[in-house]
Amino acid sequence: MSVTRLARPLPPAGSEPERGPRKMSLIRNVGTIGGLTMISRIFGFARDMLLARVLGAGMAADAFQLAFTLPNTFRRLFAEGAFSVAFVPLYSRALHGSDGQPGSEEAAEKFADDVLSVFVWVLLGFSALCMVAMPGIVWLLAREYGEVAGKFELSVFLSRMTFPYLFFISLVAMLSGLLNARSRFGPGALAPVLLNIFLISGILYGSHLRGDSGDDTVVVQILAVAVSLSGLAQFLYLAWETRRAGVRLKVQMPKLTPEVRRMGLLILPATFGAGIYQISQLVDTFFATSLPQGSLTLLKLADRLNQMPLGIVGIALGTAILPMLSRHIHSGDAAEAQRLQGNAFEIATLLTFPAAAALAICAPAFCAAFFVGGKFSAADGAIMANIVMALVAGLPAYVIVKILNPGFFAREDMRTPVWTALASLIFNVSLNLYVVGRYGIVGLAGATAASATLNCLVLYIILHRRGWFHFTTKLAARIARQIVATAAMVAALWWMLPLMADRYSGSVIDRVWSLAVLVGVGAAVFFVVAYLTGALDKDLIAQLRRKPKQPPAIS
Repeated sequence: MSVTRLARPLPPAGSEPERGPRKMSLIRNVGTIGGLTMISRIFGFARDMLLARVLGAGMAADAFQLAFTLPNTFRRLFAEGAFSVAFVPLYSRALHGSDGQPGSEEAAEKFADDVLSVFVWVLLGFSALCMVAMPGIVWLLAREYGEVAGKFELSVFLSRMTFPYLFFISLVAMLSGLLNARSRFGPGALAPVLLNIFLISGILYGSHLRGDSGDDTVVVQILAVAVSLSGLAQFLYLAWETRRAGVRLKVQMPKLTPEVRRMGLLILPATFGAGIYQISQLVDTFFATSLPQGSLTLLKLADRLNQMPLGIVGIALGTAILPMLSRHIHSGDAAEAQRLQGNAFEIATLLTFPAAAALAICAPAFCAAFFVGGKFSAADGAIMANIVMALVAGLPAYVIVKILNPGFFAREDMRTPVWTALASLIFNVSLNLYVVGRYGIVGLAGATAASATLNCLVLYIILHRRGWFHFTTKLAARIARQIVATAAMVAALWWMLPLMADRYSGSVIDRVWSLAVLVGVGAAVFFVVAYLTGALDKDLIAQLRRKPKQPPAIS
């Protein structure tokens, strides 16, 4: 898909011949992002399997999880959160034009240069400030770590070592947004693979240095260095891809041009909105660090299973839909905007309903087979399985929020998601105060799922009332059929799970074939029933089989 093709006038909203290509465009983009994200998640999954076996759920593991959480929280807040949702629509407008005004490469390049020249200095200043204030930041989040000898000091040291990652990965987010606006979704989706390759290498090297000494601090120190080096590697890769796309960015004297100021005004409410969500994550971290040692590690490892479908489906849909939705809205094509979000909603529920149900049913088998071993005990695996069950209750909501939020961002309405996120945060904190003391880390995970579901419902109600997106009878019927297919899959998995109970913690071969049977039978039952009941869009299947006239220009 070239820039020239994207800049052409869109056909009338009721034009039937374009429906197939439009849906296929979304699916191809989601497939590109989702496929590459799947590779990254698989590497991340391997990373966490190694981490569990090498470190277990002890002091050093908790300290590293906190140090890894901090730069990633700010990354999601500034880079992938507020910055991206403000930068992508404005860059897309400068490149492709809007409201009948043509765009140009020169206007887009000037806007990107101006933003980069300001963004670099903001990042450097913020990163330096946080590294100086790190003891206070760690104390606010994990003051109970001071009760374990050396745990607080190790957490501060590791957090300072990982924080340069924020600078590099924020620049990566900007370059990814720039390429996404040009329908080049591949590089941004592939870059996180480098993070996991560096961390896997760090775990193996750190384990080698540790030897038989049992000193886990050696491993986590190597890992902290690997985090920052991975950020540099991702930045160099995205800079190279940006040059391949014909874009030559320059860092110059920072100037607050009208467009940069406009983006700043959009970032402020978006930062607050994204900040509420990230504060919610930090609240969860705060509660987890107040629980018995290892709780934070178990929560983060359980979230890896939850993040597999969330990252593959949710991030892919959210990344693909924002620039496409922005173009439809800026061109005044409300019908195409509605159709695009409806297609995204259908794809999301088709993939997340069975994924959430399968993870909930098979959590004990997955945790035992993938994580138990080395320093990670069977008791740790049992707790982790309960956390996974609680987390995945909110999986559909986590994904759907990433589809609903672009409906506001593409219209440059950053305020509404702020208020819905604030309501969700208040609900989450209130629920945590009640459930954490009674149900521990599992209660915390359940509260997170419940607050995400509330946020999802409120966002949809507002979109519906404003006439920006609504459920159609066809979409509702398709989702109802998906639920029937999911129920059939749940029944099959429920029957099969105890039949191979001894195999999930057996030899490597036992673990592999028993899980393969579970996954294979579950997937087969779901898709057969989905096809028979009409939960699968047969027109969509026909389009997927058909060769496109032109290959998509996505690298």
